[in-house]
Amino acid sequence: MTAPTTFAVALRNETATAQLVADLALLVGPGDVITLTGDLGAGKTAAARAMIRYLAGDDALEVPSPTFTLVQGYELPPFPVMHADLYRVEDESELEEIGLSPLPEATLVLIEWPERAPSAMPQDRIDIALTHRPALGSNARAADITGHGKAAAIVARLQALREFLDASGYMEATRKRMAGDASTRSYARLQRDDEIVILMNSPQRPDGAAMYNGKSYSAAVHLAENIKPFVAIDEGLRAQGISAPAIHHCDLDHGFLISEDFGTEGVIEGDPPRPIPERYEAAADLLAVLHGKTLPETLPLGGQTYAIPVFDTEALLIEIGLMPEWYLPDRNAPLDDEKRAEFFAMWRELLQKAQASPKTWIIRDYHSPNLIWLGNRTGIERVGLIDFQDTVLGPQSYDVVSLLQDARIDVPETIELTLLSRYIKARRASEASFDAAGFAELYAIMSAQRNTRLLGTFARLNRRDGKPHYLRHQPRIWTYLQRSLAHPALAHLRDWYLANVPPPQRQAQG
Repeated sequence: MTAPTTFAVALRNETATAQLVADLALLVGPGDVITLTGDLGAGKTAAARAMIRYLAGDDALEVPSPTFTLVQGYELPPFPVMHADLYRVEDESELEEIGLSPLPEATLVLIEWPERAPSAMPQDRIDIALTHRPALGSNARAADITGHGKAAAIVARLQALREFLDASGYMEATRKRMAGDASTRSYARLQRDDEIVILMNSPQRPDGAAMYNGKSYSAAVHLAENIKPFVAIDEGLRAQGISAPAIHHCDLDHGFLISEDFGTEGVIEGDPPRPIPERYEAAADLLAVLHGKTLPETLPLGGQTYAIPVFDTEALLIEIGLMPEWYLPDRNAPLDDEKRAEFFAMWRELLQKAQASPKTWIIRDYHSPNLIWLGNRTGIERVGLIDFQDTVLGPQSYDVVSLLQDARIDVPETIELTLLSRYIKARRASEASFDAAGFAELYAIMSAQRNTRLLGTFARLNRRDGKPHYLRHQPRIWTYLQRSLAHPALAHLRDWYLANVPPPQRQAQG
């Protein structure tokens, strides 16, 4: 069993308490349990309240002590939180009545007075023991933070994060939670005087099961497994005149960095959101400029080099395989062995054209959530990139598809075709030999590949990861897929999909 990990923090005031629990909130998630111990008035409720307010993104949120209700639940943006106070519990059997036995799944649980039901506390937990330190000030406390079982790694990471913030000069900064993505990364805005920067927490990605030729899914499809690719690609993009955030401080070993804050102005507007034409034009122009360059395949990284992975046929096929693995069973249309073989044989043949085409940097998630509008800059520098750690070497059409068939917002076909023509015109203007018809064919192939993968990805996020909100994007993905399958080069694939792939269920609006 893992030995407990403990470190102590001196908290001079309520602000220091809020900073500590905000740092811990960056590292915990649903399923984690935090117990708070200490005498009456030691600050247990104040610490729990600060964490709940941080996760809510609301410093004024009413968070009453659950002394009398025993349990208080909160549906917060990242995940549900349950706040319990066991002071009035006289017997552990009472925990079942209040919903704490068993502990709720997919919920962060904060428990005050855990010593009232010691045998009911999980082996894997974080304990924050608070004690008064009047010598340091009337509101001063000491916090001894201990990670038990699997949570020992979280506490060790919290200590490393606090040391990083201290060394970078941001320990006293105000923390503001930022929305995360579908990855293991998490983010916060740090405000120090008039300066605002971004803190990224990028832990080593879990390996996962070795299901793909002895590799985990992330390794097989070349997803970044730590922070190093982000740093290397960031500097590589900036060297090409692309607006990626300046990195002020980084810890490559632990996976922390502090970077420039591009703000929140995006490239879409309205409700439902739609593209802002000028901004999408600039984003398409950026790709045309980048794809017209001869780009390095290795980049410097802290005195070493980083080799950008090649998006090879096997990786592309593994991605596509998410559809028969996750989407088709959800639609009651699983493939038998013969149909699976047909599916992969068709795709292997189609992807030969993609592999024979010129290679470039594929940023991979080049779409609206990851593009920030920098109106005070000019030209393509107005498009700020914030998500590029999964960059690979592959077909030039891939990122054009990501932009013009945005998985999360509707891009009308008229805008898609106008911007595709704009991109092709820019490429032909700088490169007389550019093959427009060949690019259009590759665009259709990579669109079909990406949207096939996304149908499976969103089904997996729902069923495996408990994130049903991604299902609402499937009908849009299906629409994009039908557009690409209309290309003559995909006629055989279109017929096969028509016979074997049912459309997604329409999600109820609400």
